[in-house]
Amino acid sequence: MKNLCLTTLLAISLMTLVSGCAHHKDVRPGADGVHRVLVTGEDGEQGARNAISQANHFCAEQKKTAAFLDEKQAYTGTMKEEDYKTAKTVAKVAQAAGGAVWVFGSQAARPVGGIVGVGGGIANGAIGNGYSVDMKFKCL
Repeated sequence: MKNLCLTTLLAISLMTLVSGCAHHKDVRPGADGVHRVLVTGEDGEQGARNAISQANHFCAEQKKTAAFLDEKQAYTGTMKEEDYKTAKTVAKVAQAAGGAVWVFGSQAARPVGGIVGVGGGIANGAIGNGYSVDMKFKCL
């Protein structure tokens, strides 16, 4: 059971790391030189950082710098925004607390900690990203 929990936690960590490696998959090049990047995130700030990073990488490949023209952020989740924020917090707390119990808990508590941690990670993923960010930019 311990090896299964460790393997599951390691797999979740690797998937999170790998999914963050895409360089500019959400950039839509524009014919008029005005490009768009459309992303989702757990919150508007995370989405904006992701959009900026992708735009910067897109322009850097052309040896240019991104100049941002417009930014729109919106909550686009399927539940009420306040419920979304609460659910995200609960899922992250479960994930962190379960992981801590799994690592630092007694031999008897570790399986429960692993289950709670993995369950929190699954819940966090199931809740998804509730915010959309749409940025327009040019490469100068």
